[in-house]
Amino acid sequence: MVLQSCNQPGSKLNEPAEEISEHKVFPHKMPKEKPNFPLSSAIERMFNYPAPRAQDNELFTQFKYTRLEGFDYSNGDGTISRRDPSRPIKVDGKFYIYYTKRHTEVPPIGWDKAEQATDQIPSTDWDLCDIWYATSDDGFRWKEQGVAVSRPPKPELGWRSVATPDILIWEEKFYLYFQAFNEPSGTRGDWCPISMAYADSPNGPWTMVGEPVVPFGKKGDWDQDQTQDPHPIVYNGKIHLYYKAAYNKWPDKRDEYAVAHGLAIADDPYGPFEKHTLNPVLNSGHETTYFPFKEGIAALAIKDGNEAQTMQYAEDGVNFNIASTVELTPTAAGFYTPDAFTDTDYGRGVTWGVCHFINAATDRNKQHSIIARVDADLSLDVDEPTFKSTGVWHRPEVYFKQGLGSLRKKREERAVAP
Repeated sequence: MVLQSCNQPGSKLNEPAEEISEHKVFPHKMPKEKPNFPLSSAIERMFNYPAPRAQDNELFTQFKYTRLEGFDYSNGDGTISRRDPSRPIKVDGKFYIYYTKRHTEVPPIGWDKAEQATDQIPSTDWDLCDIWYATSDDGFRWKEQGVAVSRPPKPELGWRSVATPDILIWEEKFYLYFQAFNEPSGTRGDWCPISMAYADSPNGPWTMVGEPVVPFGKKGDWDQDQTQDPHPIVYNGKIHLYYKAAYNKWPDKRDEYAVAHGLAIADDPYGPFEKHTLNPVLNSGHETTYFPFKEGIAALAIKDGNEAQTMQYAEDGVNFNIASTVELTPTAAGFYTPDAFTDTDYGRGVTWGVCHFINAATDRNKQHSIIARVDADLSLDVDEPTFKSTGVWHRPEVYFKQGLGSLRKKREERAVAP
């Protein structure tokens, strides 16, 4: 808006007008590019995202969930659990997923009781597990095929549990990366390295390498105690394996933990994997969920960290920035990513995958997890406006379930205290 000056009383009309002062206001019509005049920090940030409006942002989505058909959970008694699914792959017209399966005589007793765990009693939901796999024609109806990678004999690496797998296809062969436990989860935390098994077919048989492929960091490094959640992508001709570690945690304290993600790069599935000098590359998020997008890599950060509940993007696969905020995020998601292993120079994004729910039990003494399908629109090839709605409205009961519990009494006492 231009503020025009008027001639002062007694001035002549042919005298030069006073200098016009100009103040520009953000326009009603959304600009496609950042205006060239002073803006507030909030409005200036709008133009740092892939699009100023969330509805136009290819890395913004809502997530929608579907129960999978074909999996039995023993009537929810806690003895069967499936969790941490890999990204689906499609081979010869059939989808494959790999996942952590626990089938024990009793439900887990809890990480804080790890010293009471036995060869039959699991400490956590991911203790005493093997890696199983299932196939599907449509991504909704699945048939469990059996064990892919089982626990080896004691004391070989992974004898206690093998869990949290993800898949790599490299030169027409198949590689499963996973966490390998040699002690009950909770003994000192989740101290476990990433190991690997390989096969000529997605159906196996799988051969374990029997050693860490992404070892712990040196003492004092952020990942000195664990490397977890392997998530491989072929990018710039190399295997980029993203992983996570909890730090600021063990062994003397367990209530001040933080979680970050690292990147390890190799020329060969067997390694050696060289950790990136800028690790950690993501400061938030629990499980690892990454996929090629345009020239770079996109990442989903769910719980843990100041940047939780965000989609992030790094044009170089290393230096991530927030691309959008998201809600109702999937836990341990693996998205069907056709170009995850093609070394694409322009990733197309994702539309569906699998995830897990860890709170499937109706009784805390029957703890178990279930695998579910998650759909989204994080794709350059799909335009489904239903996923671009900027709000999901829940019934009041959803919020009331997040009640104060025993804290209510303390709040009441504080309110009436003199």
